[in-house]
Amino acid sequence: MTIVEASPSTQLVVASAPPRQPRRSIIHLFFGDLVASCLTVATAFLIVAMLPALNWAVLDAVWSTQDPSACREGGACWAFIAAKFRFIIFGVYPPEEQWRPLLVMAMMLAMVMVSLSPRIWGAKLVYAWGTAIAVMLTLMWGGVFGLASVPTSSWGGLPVTLLLALLSLGLGFPFAVVLALGRRSTLPVPRLMSLLTIELVRGLPLVGLLFVASILLPLLLPAGWTIDKLGRTLAALTVFAAAYLAEVIRGGLQGVPPGQVEASKALGIPAWKAVWHIVLPQAVQKVIPPLTNTAIVMVKNTSLVLIVGVFDMLSASRVAATDPDWPAPYVESYLFVAMIYFLICFGISNYARWLENRVKARSYR
Repeated sequence: MTIVEASPSTQLVVASAPPRQPRRSIIHLFFGDLVASCLTVATAFLIVAMLPALNWAVLDAVWSTQDPSACREGGACWAFIAAKFRFIIFGVYPPEEQWRPLLVMAMMLAMVMVSLSPRIWGAKLVYAWGTAIAVMLTLMWGGVFGLASVPTSSWGGLPVTLLLALLSLGLGFPFAVVLALGRRSTLPVPRLMSLLTIELVRGLPLVGLLFVASILLPLLLPAGWTIDKLGRTLAALTVFAAAYLAEVIRGGLQGVPPGQVEASKALGIPAWKAVWHIVLPQAVQKVIPPLTNTAIVMVKNTSLVLIVGVFDMLSASRVAATDPDWPAPYVESYLFVAMIYFLICFGISNYARWLENRVKARSYR
């Protein structure tokens, strides 16, 4: 910015380009100061230390073979992943019917891609998700429309992992909203019940809840009633997700100015409409990062269901690695499953970051 004196009483302001920042050389970038130099040296040592692992994973690895004994030479046996790919992904689901879980995963991916844009969020999308989930479960179960019946005990692999994560979060979110509103209520009974539920569930590890659902829940049901193992596991995950989501939503509710509710009352808006259309949208926008963290944690927590006998993707990989024909490639199995979990969680994280930036951009308009 340049100021030019035009007259004793007038100043003419002429805009000028900002000063150019000097270009930094590569040497200055990596060794410009003490911190950068230390980080560069530490990174170099880390790369050198990882060279043996790189040799094991890439250079000395066996990528394709029909002879399992070829994997006994010291390198990674990625040929095992290729040979057991269908078992790891689909578990013990009947091989001739595996097109059904494959179609379920394709439908799930399509629904997620459609739901990314906030422009289409609303009641119609909720109905679409309900219909899609009903179709997915029908495909997995069968027994209708000429599909062979497949019990939940034969479900396994990645479809079970995705269904448990999706259903536990989807079913737990409405309960979480009720619990969060109940904990902030001025009425003593809803507040006490919500407080006890949240603190009890958060005070127990997920492993304990899974055992409670798997062992004690059948004993509490009336005579003649039964819930299969997958349903009991889903119930435990849903309760766990609802308790943690409730505390996240409660934090968002506390961040909404009280004047929003007072203004809605002054305009004659009913209390439930004010909460649903004014308070909750603002509260959710304020807690996108912790909601994302809870969603990622729930996706990873689905790996714990193997302790109660649910055949998820991690269980399938462990069973596949016990094949005596192969040289116990547990590391390759765990790395492959970890890569799938990472891709799912990384996608959720990137989408949440995009959504948060979009909300910030709209708030500045």
